[in-house]
Amino acid sequence: MPKRTHHAVYDLKYHLVWIPKYRKSLLLGSIEKRVKEIFYEIAEEHDFEILAMELMPDHVHLFVSAAPKWAPGKIVSIFKTITSKIIFEEFPQVKKKLWGGHLWSAGYYAASVGDKVTAEVVKKYIRHQRQISFDW
Repeated sequence: MPKRTHHAVYDLKYHLVWIPKYRKSLLLGSIEKRVKEIFYEIAEEHDFEILAMELMPDHVHLFVSAAPKWAPGKIVSIFKTITSKIIFEEFPQVKKKLWGGHLWSAGYYAASVGDKVTAEVVKKYIRHQRQISFDW
């Protein structure tokens, strides 16, 4: 179902994936829980809709709907910047594990939903992420 802004009707969905710096397995326990909370706060503040989310110890999967004013790279940047600041403040031990001073690696993966990769395929993939094993 398309969404609306004052100047646009849209149906944009992005599958976004990124990793902690050095692919460290940091997204566990209370850190994983807090990152998820922060992601939902960010989504609410920026009018993004998180359609599916899974945090693995060493990577993040987000399936997000956003207005056309938001480029996928900017969406990733917003999530990374805000979570980095808060996680480093609330979990100072994380900074000790990341000698470069960054929570997230610079890169990311972005895909949009198309003819063959439907929204349901991406949601199912993310929901079953913990059962899937593969090398990047």
